[in-house]
Amino acid sequence: MSFQTILTDLHEHILTLTINRPDKLNALNQTVIDDLSQAIDEIYNDPEIKAAIITGAGPKAFVAGADISEFLSLDSKGGKALAQKGQENVFDKIENAPKPIVAAVNGFALGGGCELAMACHFRLASENAKFGQPEVNLGLVPGYGGTQRLAQLIGKGKAMELTLSGNMIDANEAYRLGLINHISAPENLLTETRKILDVIIGKAPLALAAAISLINHAAYRKENGLQKEIEAFGKLFDTDDAKEGAKAFLEKRKANFMGK
Repeated sequence: MSFQTILTDLHEHILTLTINRPDKLNALNQTVIDDLSQAIDEIYNDPEIKAAIITGAGPKAFVAGADISEFLSLDSKGGKALAQKGQENVFDKIENAPKPIVAAVNGFALGGGCELAMACHFRLASENAKFGQPEVNLGLVPGYGGTQRLAQLIGKGKAMELTLSGNMIDANEAYRLGLINHISAPENLLTETRKILDVIIGKAPLALAAAISLINHAAYRKENGLQKEIEAFGKLFDTDDAKEGAKAFLEKRKANFMGK
């Protein structure tokens, strides 16, 4: 994989995607969106990749927002197209990926950066991380799912306050609200993230994909979630992995899951 704005590192089945525009605080522009879209397609399609981490280059920022210089020429049609493209090609693809994609937030995660982190299946953050949706300061609202995912993760009241004020919160407050799962020293962030993913990728891939889908279904309060869980539970009994899992448990050994 070769990209203009992203560095990639595949190590022991975990792909690390590093958004590499540190001079711009890793701001999202159209090239970053295109590169992320292609990289996420690789995550979906490459059997060697079992999980992924998204992080930012440099010590200051995960992604400090969108590249505002691209906004000046947009009208309503162009703004809608910008949001639609990002949602379909990146943010929704991350959220619905059948493999775990985790954000390692190493600094500012503002606007589109906060939205990118929230699209991931869960988040770890360094002690210096900052989160916020400051779009109202530009006369805008979040366009990459920020209003929806923030309300899911921290509740309506706090999501309202943060979005309407445009204020930032630090890592400790983000952890208290449930926006992030863990806080780490900056130098340990990627190691701690990989440690969690090492545990996860040892599980059955088809079960992981089903669990991600079902939890996303619940997060959007879609109908028939319990029935969908029943159907997924039953369907997995036809997989080789379910048979291997039961057999390994009874034989008191580690299961060797093959994703079949």
